[in-house]
This record gives sequence, C-alpha cells and structure tokens, in this order.
Amino acid sequence: MNLSAPFVRRPVGTTLLSLGLVVAGIIAFFKLPVSPLPDVDIPTIMVQATLPGASPADVAATVASPLERHLGQIASVTEMTSVSSLGNARITLQFDIDRDINGAARDVQAAINAARADLPTNLRANPTYRKFNPASAPILIYTLTSDTLTPAELYDAASTVLAQKLSQVEGVGEVSVGGGSLPAVRVELIPPALYKYGIGLEDVRAALSSANAHSPKGGIDVGDQRYQIYVNDQARKAADYRPLVVAYRNGAAVRLTDVADVIDSVENARTLGLSNGKPAVVMIVYRQPGANIIKMVDSVKGLMPQLRASVSPAIDITLAMDRSKTIRASLHDVEITLLIAVALVILVVFAFLRNARATLVPVVAVGVSLIAAFAVMYLLGYTLDIFSLMALTVATGFVVDDAIVVLENITRHMDAGLSRLEATLVGTREVGFTVLSMSVSLVAVFVPILLMGGLVGRLFREFAMTITIAIVISLVVSLTTTPMMCAVLLRKQEGQPHGRIYRISERVFELLLGGYRVTLGLALRHPLLVMLILGSTLYLNFHLYRVVPKGFVPQQDTGLLVGSIQADQSTSFQLMQQKLTQFIDIVKSDPAVDTAVGFTGGGGVGPGGTNTGTVFASLKPMGERNLRADKVIERLREPLAHVAGATLFLQSIGDLGAGGRSGNAAYQYTLKGSTFEELNEWTPKLVAALQKEPTLADVNSDQQNKALQANLVIDRDAASRLGITVSQLDNTLYDAFGQRQVSTIFVARNQYHVIMEVAPRFSQDPQTLKEVYISTSGGSATGTQSTNAVAGTVASSAQKSSLSSIAANVVRNQATNSIGATGKGVASTGTAVSTSAETMIPLSSVARFEHGDTPLSVNHQDLLVSSTISFNLPPGVSLSTATTTIENAMHALGMPAGISGGFAGSAKIFQQALANELFLILAALATIYISLGMLYESYIHPLTILSTLPSAGVGAVAALMLSHTDFDIIGMIGVILLVGIVKKNAIMMIDFALDAERQRGLSSRDAIYQACLMRFRPIMMTTLAALFGAVPLMIGLGEGSELRQPLGIAIFGGLILSQILTLYTTPVVYLYLDRARLWTQRRRAARRARRAAAAGAAGR
Repeated sequence: MNLSAPFVRRPVGTTLLSLGLVVAGIIAFFKLPVSPLPDVDIPTIMVQATLPGASPADVAATVASPLERHLGQIASVTEMTSVSSLGNARITLQFDIDRDINGAARDVQAAINAARADLPTNLRANPTYRKFNPASAPILIYTLTSDTLTPAELYDAASTVLAQKLSQVEGVGEVSVGGGSLPAVRVELIPPALYKYGIGLEDVRAALSSANAHSPKGGIDVGDQRYQIYVNDQARKAADYRPLVVAYRNGAAVRLTDVADVIDSVENARTLGLSNGKPAVVMIVYRQPGANIIKMVDSVKGLMPQLRASVSPAIDITLAMDRSKTIRASLHDVEITLLIAVALVILVVFAFLRNARATLVPVVAVGVSLIAAFAVMYLLGYTLDIFSLMALTVATGFVVDDAIVVLENITRHMDAGLSRLEATLVGTREVGFTVLSMSVSLVAVFVPILLMGGLVGRLFREFAMTITIAIVISLVVSLTTTPMMCAVLLRKQEGQPHGRIYRISERVFELLLGGYRVTLGLALRHPLLVMLILGSTLYLNFHLYRVVPKGFVPQQDTGLLVGSIQADQSTSFQLMQQKLTQFIDIVKSDPAVDTAVGFTGGGGVGPGGTNTGTVFASLKPMGERNLRADKVIERLREPLAHVAGATLFLQSIGDLGAGGRSGNAAYQYTLKGSTFEELNEWTPKLVAALQKEPTLADVNSDQQNKALQANLVIDRDAASRLGITVSQLDNTLYDAFGQRQVSTIFVARNQYHVIMEVAPRFSQDPQTLKEVYISTSGGSATGTQSTNAVAGTVASSAQKSSLSSIAANVVRNQATNSIGATGKGVASTGTAVSTSAETMIPLSSVARFEHGDTPLSVNHQDLLVSSTISFNLPPGVSLSTATTTIENAMHALGMPAGISGGFAGSAKIFQQALANELFLILAALATIYISLGMLYESYIHPLTILSTLPSAGVGAVAALMLSHTDFDIIGMIGVILLVGIVKKNAIMMIDFALDAERQRGLSSRDAIYQACLMRFRPIMMTTLAALFGAVPLMIGLGEGSELRQPLGIAIFGGLILSQILTLYTTPVVYLYLDRARLWTQRRRAARRARRAAAAGAAGR
C-alpha cells in the first residue's frame, strides 16, 4: 500500500491543504504571546506579619516559628524560608512545580487561621499572604523627579495614581514603588521644652489622637429638608496641628508648636531614591505569569500620556529601563538566525541537487513544516520565546531530511528511466518506511524530556514539543506534498547539457565518493581496527563527561544589572545616603551604562533596612558597548571596591530564578543549624575561607548579627519606687524614637498619618537617651476615645474598647469618607490635655545605658536557623568548579554535626539537573532502542543504529571544551538532539542493506557495501543540512546569543566527528551483529535438530 498515491494523483487538493497549514501558521504567529522564556513560574507564596517594635529575635520566636510549624504541614512544600527583621516576619513557601497555586493558597490561609491562636495578641493585623514569583524580573522601571515638588508628593502620585492604574493593565502582575514614602505630618518633639512645661510624651500622643477624629455624626430633619451634620474634627496639614493645645500651665495654653516642630513631611524619613544622581521615586513594573510581555509594555506605554495628564505637570516621568528592548532584540536575532539557518539549508540542498526545480521541493517542505508548527504551538498555549524559536532553528536541519530522502530516491528512479509519476510512486513506496523510522526514532528522543519533572523539565518541555511538532508535520509533508511536487516539477536531465558549475561540483562529488569507496573497503578489511576506534570513542564519552566543566544555564545578558548594597551593620541612614550616591555615580560613569537608579531604606522592594539598598543599571545596546554584561560587572568591581564601609554586589538580571531567598549574588549556599549561636560562630569562618578562593567572587552572607544596640537595663526597684512601669517606659521610648503613627488623616484619595518622634537633633547619639523624661502618668493615651486609633497602639481600660472594636471603627470611618469635608475650616483643638505640671522622671533614674550587639535579621529554613552565603562566578569558572570548591571548604573546616549545608536557588537546580543528566541520556537511548526494535522487529538492528552515538557525544563535549563553554543544560539538550540526528545515517544504510538482502539475495557484506555507496549522497545532504542549520546558533551573534551558543556548538562538533566515523563504524558493526545473528540462528537450529533427533529415537 502506498499512502502517498492519493496525494500524488490529487495535486490541487494537496496544494490547498498545504496552503491551509501555512495560512493557519501565519495567523497563529501574530497571535502567539511573546516572552523571553517559556512559562516556568514556580508556585510560591509569601506570608507576612508585623509586630511593631519587636526585635528580630522576638519576631522569629513569637511570630515566624508558630507560623512555620503550621505552614510546614502543607502538602507539596519543597522549601520554606523565613526572614525576621525589626517588627516584621516574611515567610516564603515554595511548592512543587506541578502544584496548583490556587489550591496552595487555600491551604496557606487555613494554616494561618490555625496558627492565629499561637501568635501574640498584639499583632497589628492578621498575617497576610500573596502569590509570589521568585523568577520575576523587572520589565519596566520608571522614575519620578521634579524641581519643585517634594519627594512625598512624588511618592503619593506614584503609589496612589500611577501604580493603581498601571496595575489594571492586562499582563501587569505587580507595581512596586520605592525611594520615598507617603506624605505625613511629622511632629518632632523637643525634650527640653517638654521638661520645661512638665509634659510627658504620652500626653502629647493623647492630645494628637483625640484632636483628630472622623466618625459619623448623623443629621437633622427640618421640615422637608435634612441637614447633614459636619464637624471640623480633622486636621490635615501641619498648620492645622501647630496651634493644637496639648496642656495648660498656670492657666495658659501650651500649644504643640511650643514643644515640637510640626512639618509637612513623609511617613518614613529614612528613605531615598536616586536616578542618575538626582533624587527620585522609583516605580518598578513586573509581569503576570504567562503574560505577553511585548503587548503589556506597549499597553503601559500607550497609557502613560493619559497618566501624565492625571498628575501634576511639574512631575517628570522618565522610562529608566525597558526590558522589552532586549527581549525584542533577542527574539529578532533568533528570527534572523532561523532565516539564516533556512537559507544555509537551502544552499546545501541546491549544492547537491544543482537544480532549481528539485531544490524547490525541500524548500517548500521546510517552509510548510516550520510555519504550520506555529498553529499547533498556539493551540497548545505556547509562547514565542527564545526556546521555541531556537527549537525551530534546530528543526530546520531535521524537517528537510525527510524531503531529501524522498526527493533523492525519486530522482534516482527517474535517472533509471522511469516516468515522473512512476518514479514518484515507486520511490516514495521504497523509502516510506525509512522516512517513518527516521521520524519516529527522532521523536522518541524527546519522550524523556517531555516526561521530565521539575524546573528543567518545564523549561524544555516546550522546546521538545516544538521540535516534535515540526518533525511530525514534516513527516506528513514528505509523504504528501513532497511526492506531489516531484510528480509535477521534476524533469529528466537526459540529453540536456550541464553548466560548468554543475560539472565541477559533480566531479568534486565523484572524487568524494571515490575516496569513500576506497576507505570503506579498507574499513571492511580491517574491522578490528574500526571496532577499536569505536571502543575508544565509548571510553572518551565517559572520560570527557567527567572532566568537562559543567554549569546550569549560561548567564544571560539582558542589558539590565541589579545590585544589592550591603553596608556595615551599624551604618546610619545619613551615611547610607552618601554610600548610595557614591555607588550610583560610579555605576553611571561606566561607558557601557545608560541609566542607573537606586533606593535605600523602606518603602519599596528589597530588604528595606537602613544598611541596605538596591541599584538597577540599564546598559547601552550591545552595538554601542561591545562588552557583555559579565565583563561590565568585572570592570566595575575595582572602582566599587574603593567605597569604604559598604559593598555593591552586581549581577545580571536573568529570566530564570528559583529559591525562596534572594541573595546578593547569582548563586547561594545555605547553612542550617539547631542554634543561633552555633551558626553565628561557623558562618563567618566559612565565608572567610571562601573569600580566599580564586574560583569564587563576591562571597558574602546574609548574616547580620553585629548591629550596634543601645541596651537599657531597668532598675526595677527604682522604677517601682518612682511609680514607673515597664509599659510606661516602653511607650515613652517608642514615642521618642520609633516614628510612631499616632493618628490617621482621611482624605478622599488616600489615608495619611501623623508621625511623632523627637526632633532629629536629639537622636544623634545614644547619650541623648538621658534627655528623655518619663511622665508618671504616661501609661497610655488618655482623654477622649479616638475613633481612628492607629492599629498597634496601646488600648487601656479607660478606653472601654477592644482592639477589634477599634478596627471596626476604622473600617466604618473609611466608608463615610465620601461625605466630603475638604475646605470646611480648620480643625478644633482636643480635650485630652493635662492641666497641671506632671512629675518628670529622667530615664537615667530608672535605667542605665550599655553598649551591645543585636541581629538585624534572623533567618530560618525548614524550621531551622539558617544563614545563606551568596557568590558569583569569576570569568572562565564553571559552576561545577565552584560547587566543588565549596564542598571541599565545608569538609576542610570540619563543621559540627549540628550544622548542615546545601546549595539553594539556581545552584540547587544545577545539582539536581546534574544528577539527572546521565539518566536522561540513557532514557533517550532506551526509548530509541524500543521504538526501532518495534519498527524493525529485531533486537539486533537497533544496536547497529545506536552504535553511531558515541562519536557524536565525543564530538559535542570536545567542541564545548575547545570553545571554553560549560557543559550545561543547553549543551545536554544538544547531545540528546545529536542522538536523534546521527542515527539517521545508520537507518538509511541499514534499510537499503536489508532490502538488498531480501529482494536481490545479496550477502550481508555486499548489501551493506552497496547501501553505503548508494546512500552516500543523501547522508551527506542530511548531515550537512543539520550542520549548517546549527552554524548560526554556534556563531552566536546578537542579543541573547549566550543562551543559544552551547546548543549550536554541541550539534556542530558532534555532527562533524560522527559524520566521519559512522560512515565506517556502522557497516562494520552491522556485519559483526549479523554474524552474531547467524551464529545464534545456527545454534538454535542445531538445538532444534538435536531435540527432534532425540524425540525420534525415543519414539522408536
């Protein structure tokens, strides 16, 4: 039966079917989402809780640990990490990649509810959670600057207007705002003035709280009309607060301005953002998982003119960084690479066929196969990314093979005298099984990849499926469209003169064939030498795999750098501003850097501590800088090292990330221990040892346990004698130094706060604690109940209200905000005022001051205390070398049994992938053997075909080593692809040899000898087509080429060596295995004969 016959006899229908596939593919191409990599988001959820004023150790013990005990019981949690800092706990849960994130979120909420009974009662709110993507990288970064507006006004516009609107754009996942804080009224108290009037800090807080209420008032019905009651009970500006009466002394009012500086400022004065050295607010836009990045960016940019009109014209909104530029450039370069590969393949085909009509046949086959693949990709929900386009580039050399085999055989029959139609039907029938075997065995290579789990499996599933789709379509095209076109287009060349180029090329090919004929005869006469060479390649595979430098994935050059600033743990915010400015100036001065922005302090993404900061740098286009990102970082290391007291750890922003804890470098190693003290002892020792290693760079740890602490040791006897409670002391200190939110201002657009603390000039030295006085009545806010009490303040019995009722009042106040009050007069003064001087007790009378150390953060992983060491790789050093260095250092230090270590993030995934590499290759071999065994109904012939693979592995790994390229996941995929490519040579030889033995009765030696010579031309064509298809990948030009190069190098090197060796090893192995088959058959025949003879003798 000839499956191609109906399509050959119906050229119109076959043509329209092919056109339909092409049209569907073109439409799908423009509808496919665009992203840098396939959607490989790891299900991750972040839980946050706040306990204002609590130390990191207290937060870890009372908040993080109870939550971890309950969250750790959730199914499919692969990693749980937590960071406890001042007043805040952040727990990150990473789930198995196949876990549904929505189901995981429900389990997390249930665990939070179960843990609530174990948490402190004074949590300012229940713990919250949000879905989080550790691999998420910034897509757009905008900066807001102004010559006239304050940073508070810039931040208010960014967070209240711009971020809200941008978050509604399709594809936007999150908008973070940093480098500033919301507007606030700051009350900066003057301790000497408070002492002069005998006013305690708690008295001021009570007055502020009661003077700013916002509660329902009701209305009055007058006849047919109703009047809404309005009270000027809200103070909104600093000017409204200055005349506030806080006490009466000797019958005279003491106003707030008498004891404090009252200014319009920001909630958190310890924040700073910079853009190219100028104060700025930074707005960072992230994408949703699976979103079309190009479409999202275009939508955001299209919305910006409208958003600019909705804020003050004095605000300059600048696009500082645009990730889509490099994505567009990278995808454009991959598309160009694909077109170059197609062109090279066509040239190879034309060089062998030297006939325009004949060349058009495989050209159409390639075009239909690749374009139609886009339609199937769209139906499967795939994206147009680097991996899918790279798969199609590689597939260019595959999809042409089937058409070449069919075309070459049909041409051979036409040269033998058959008509076009007869040659087409006979030739297609002869090679139909060969084409099927080649395609099925090639598809079988990708089965293990499709079944792989984890991040690597998800990453390459789309790659494998895209190639599989193209191969299956090319199989269909080669058995339908290709023979139809051959029957219509091909012409006999008899009697037609050939041109000079044809004659020269034919002479070259005849010389090649003649040389192969001679060397093949030598190989068949010296089979032991050939088998020795084959055995050597098998040994070299294992040896080279053991010594080749290994990595995870190549470091991407996205044109964006991110850096974490780590200053000395005792660094003040004032000094941190100087460090940030210095780092920004150094980074911006590099000729390869286009824009540099950064921020420090709270109010945005990043750690948010006073000794930390974040820097983003946008590099110039590759054509203008002529240096890859890692080289730019290397060049910046020296000038950055000159900044004393702080370090900026730069790394290139990639699209692939993992792990629940971000570090200051690309790779992490985590130590876990049972006690905080033991871990604090050994982590610095390991860091010091690793910093001496030349194979590691930027070694640092997240351990921060040496921050300066001002310890106040309470004399409880003295405090009791003077009537001072610990609660009074804590409240006073919080009022003085905690930037305490004492009241809330409700306006139509947002909510703002009143912040109270001592004036900055009185908080510059720990000795100023002696100037703090405690009022003997200062226990809690007294006076009129404030309906907008700030969550987290002390609720006393005098208030007659629980925390839950206060929270309910807050919600009710927000709902009534629609009753406008703007512009209706000034605020009234409060009634919570003292009328006589109070006894003021100096803090030094009840406590003494001592210096001490305190941790800035406490880290946990899987319920154990942990610390993470981050590191980068110097140029030319592989990840496998770095991991070996760390493991050796751990062993040399002799860590105690209570401390264990393991790689995290990308380094952890690398180790997992490394452990699976050999299994993946063996699984591919087993799959091919099974599929070929089923096709040939033989145990022997698949072994002959698989014997071609060792040379391909040696060539691939050797090429990677010669080019100083790590053998990473991309290179491993190249080796697996080679498994599918090089076996085609053996399939074509064996198919014709078996056919010659069956149909013409030739001996095994004569059959394989003729098959090798007869199939030499198509073997050369298919191999060179695949080889030249990989050349653009190997050269690696343009954006993102570092991700494509290992694949091209592996394929190119493997094909060259395998092409040379398999032409000789395959026929020799075929003969040896055939002899083994015949020997086995003779043994079986002899055994059956003996049984028959024995049975006959027994019958007699």
